[in-house]
Amino acid sequence: MRNQKKIVIEQLDRKLKPFYEIKNIEVPERGWVYTIRTALNMTLQQLGHKLKITIQGVKDIEKRELSGSISIKSLKEVAKALDMQFVYGFVSNHNSIEKFIELKAMELAKKMVLNSLNAASENKELSEADIQREIEDFASEIKREIPKSLWD
Repeated sequence: MRNQKKIVIEQLDRKLKPFYEIKNIEVPERGWVYTIRTALNMTLQQLGHKLKITIQGVKDIEKRELSGSISIKSLKEVAKALDMQFVYGFVSNHNSIEKFIELKAMELAKKMVLNSLNAASENKELSEADIQREIEDFASEIKREIPKSLWD
């Protein structure tokens, strides 16, 4: 039977896969709220009316979006007022959570194996291939458990 953590990671990667396809979409220069509002030919007053806020309130929303200080709640409210759905997610820089964990496990394993070899005198007898095999074996163990120390 497969490890429960592995199943969770696979499920998460499947859920995040659509985000990988759109991760390179650039935010419009004036932000999504402004761009969509103007594309719909909607005035500040009209959007403000739908949100039950003033024109200045809409300007503040557009400004906060650009500065990155807008809340998810506000973006959801704007999306609803625009008859849209606000969608967000996280995307690994390594194309999947599983690959990210593999990379971190290899980094930790290499550090630990090399530290232990430096402390022992037998490291002169090990070939590069033997050392690499030790690192890969240890990384496999780390991936099975995903210790909290992986993120230190």
